[in-house]
Amino acid sequence: MDNDMGELFKTAWRAVQEDVHAVAKEHGFWEKERNDGEVIALMHSELSEALEQIRKPGGVSVHSGSVAIELADCVIRIMDFAEARGLNVAGELLSKHQFNKTRPRKHGKEF
Repeated sequence: MDNDMGELFKTAWRAVQEDVHAVAKEHGFWEKERNDGEVIALMHSELSEALEQIRKPGGVSVHSGSVAIELADCVIRIMDFAEARGLNVAGELLSKHQFNKTRPRKHGKEF
């Protein structure tokens, strides 16, 4: 990924992150200071909801919109938390992606 695309990604992510947090505040989710553990647990709950979509009888496909919706909910919670705490998730995501390119297959693990 070239530097221009990385900067564009960070700028776009930051704009969405700011808006996501503003909407959460407008809807009362930050009327009082939130506990970091609680907010992270809520992120986890969105991932669990995605898993539950796949586990439903008849097996909802991972390609189902419902799975994507739960993953989107998790990203929204991440963005909201990151904005509230001043975290640069977009920059760290790009840095981690570049680092992962240098790592061995499966990061040297079995799975």
